[in-house]
Amino acid sequence: MTDRTTPPSGEDSLIARYFKPLATDPGAFNLDDDAAMLKGQGGDIVVTTDAIVEGVHFLPDDPPDTVARKALRVNLSDLAAKGAAPAGFVLTLALRSPDDAWLAPFACALGEDATLFQCPLLGGDTVATPGPLMISITAFGRVPSGRVVRRRGAGVGDRVVVSGTIGDAALGLELLKAGPAAAGLAGDAAAREMLIGRYRIPQPRTALALAVRDYASAAMDVSDGLAGDLAKLCAASGVSAAVDAARIPLSAAARALMDRGVAGIDSIVSGGDDYEILCAIPENRLEAFEHAAALAGVAVRSIGTIIAGSAVPSFIDAQGREIAFKRLSYSHF
Repeated sequence: MTDRTTPPSGEDSLIARYFKPLATDPGAFNLDDDAAMLKGQGGDIVVTTDAIVEGVHFLPDDPPDTVARKALRVNLSDLAAKGAAPAGFVLTLALRSPDDAWLAPFACALGEDATLFQCPLLGGDTVATPGPLMISITAFGRVPSGRVVRRRGAGVGDRVVVSGTIGDAALGLELLKAGPAAAGLAGDAAAREMLIGRYRIPQPRTALALAVRDYASAAMDVSDGLAGDLAKLCAASGVSAAVDAARIPLSAAARALMDRGVAGIDSIVSGGDDYEILCAIPENRLEAFEHAAALAGVAVRSIGTIIAGSAVPSFIDAQGREIAFKRLSYSHF
């Protein structure tokens, strides 16, 4: 604890100015302690952590408010896929310098999302770095005892289901990097804005968490690409899958780029940053799951079936041919 007569350090001043106002949960102790406390509620605590790094997960000129939202939301996406409700998060922030012009909108947006998703800031750390800006968040969620939904658990005959649309974020990044998609959508400002928004600000499917918990046999979020993440889910469950590529849900913008030959199925299913829910739903629960998703306001679609075997999941085109991919997913290394 800092003595009242001791001038606050630069780090203490930064925390007091930008992050104490966000720490509204009593368990955060007003950020005056070395740890925080989550009150038990008779269930299980789910813990997830993700870091986002400048130049890897966001671009150096991305607005700070979008960086804040992405940092928190990628973790909320993981919680939703486990069937967990957000409980709080801790933040580690590595900065080159305490730049008010960057920190003010960052902290404001982080606070807005903490309120929106009922996931309060509990504590964390700020450090200096000579390297790229880095934000690491560890998020905590609550789920009734024994009800967490794991990757392992998919059974033969289960339907492969995804939420939302796939491939938008990868195309948004391509737009920001002036790739082929930029020329393909040169005259469509609304489509460009939507795709870039999907890259910069994920939409975690927290509203779907209860339905996932009630009906899914296995689930995870799609962060590194649909093809690769489905392979991970199947490997954990000791099964394989067959996917009807034509049933993969696409936005109008992504469909237009594919129809023009600007984007291929490879970039759609392996580009990453979708932050949608991928789950296996037993056939006899599919209708109930779809109904629950509709009530939650989240679009879902069955795109394939879990099958026996250990092979990498197959994606089948409209002519019944298996599609060969150069890569299954984004890789950090």
